Amino acid sequence: MNTPLDTDADNFDVLIVGGGMVGASMACALGKQNLSVGVIEAFPLRSHSQPSYDARSIALAYGSRRILEGLAIWDLFKSDISAIKKIHISDQGHFGVTRLDSQQVGVNALGYVVENRVIGSALNEKLRQFENIQLICPAKLIDLFINENFASITIEQDQQKRTLKSKLIIAADGANSAVRKQLAIDCHHWEYGQTAIISTVSPRKPHHNIAYERFTSSGPVALLPLSENRCSLVLTVRDENKEEILALNDAQFLSHLEQRFGYRLGGFHKTAKRSAYPLTMMRAKEHIRKRVVFIGNAAHTVHPIAGQGFNLGIRDVSQLAETLILNHRAHKDLGCLGVLKQYEKRRKPDQIKVAAITDTLARIFSNEFAPLAHARSSGLFLADIIPPLKHQIARQAMGVTGRLPRLSRGLSI
Repeated sequence: MNTPLDTDADNFDVLIVGGGMVGASMACALGKQNLSVGVIEAFPLRSHSQPSYDARSIALAYGSRRILEGLAIWDLFKSDISAIKKIHISDQGHFGVTRLDSQQVGVNALGYVVENRVIGSALNEKLRQFENIQLICPAKLIDLFINENFASITIEQDQQKRTLKSKLIIAADGANSAVRKQLAIDCHHWEYGQTAIISTVSPRKPHHNIAYERFTSSGPVALLPLSENRCSLVLTVRDENKEEILALNDAQFLSHLEQRFGYRLGGFHKTAKRSAYPLTMMRAKEHIRKRVVFIGNAAHTVHPIAGQGFNLGIRDVSQLAETLILNHRAHKDLGCLGVLKQYEKRRKPDQIKVAAITDTLARIFSNEFAPLAHARSSGLFLADIIPPLKHQIARQAMGVTGRLPRLSRGLSI
């Protein structure tokens, strides 16, 4: 029976470790349910030091919008988003181009761009509305113990140790997951030898809500439309060139960007502060154990080449929420392997497919072997002129392929 452990404030039905965008979304998905939920977060609420809520922007797929609508979060920040009406994919030095258009697939936008701090603020506002959710922050995970009937977590909060018990632990604590380390779960890990330099730039021509992905020998360049004719920039560079690029002054940096991207937007005249993030691929060898499930970057990280990171994580949220809520209504033990295997079976195909697509693209489009370069250029060209293929690529980018849970259809559970 899935009944509360007891009425003690330190006992929960579900404990979520990690209050970033994926963890907070997971908590919101369990709001208003007959479940006691705790969210353990290392940073203070609304803290800009929370890694999920930094100055970066993220591309939300159309399918992620549906999930956020199902969670009643979308309306809290929709006035601050920029729509992606079209996507333009090209390969520097080669003729192939693929163009995706929202009108051709019958939607208002293929995706949306929003600053992390904006969606973070909306999630924090939503969390405060739920009486069944307790925010435990700032707090640091010290120890984790699992037995047949419950999981026990020891945290340090206000320089005091506190022990919490739960039927289920949801690990949403990022790529360096403390929960994963406590359980000694190994990972498949790959370093691309690349660094993403993140910034905001202003082009000289209007961006017309077009997102650009340009492949170059040094890695992809992505430009996502923002308000006030700004673009969120993800410039991939080889690790050995990172310090040199970061040391450039603004004029030199914009000149370098123009050499990589070209002048389709008329060049660039302004840039903001730059940040650098190493690029890796990681997949935990176990996504579930009895009383523990990993979601978001705690379970998998992918190359940002197709902007799938958060979108993949929030699809984890959508499926896990549906699995847990339906099993709770059926009076099942939410931490048992039978329930968690239902989630794993539903999510594994999408997770593997996205990891394979992003990894393949990163490798193929960074390889200048001439026959391969001609083949990929031809592939982009064919994808542009064959409607069924283009439609499938658009649906994959939008995150609306396969069997969709209720939240992924914009419906509440």
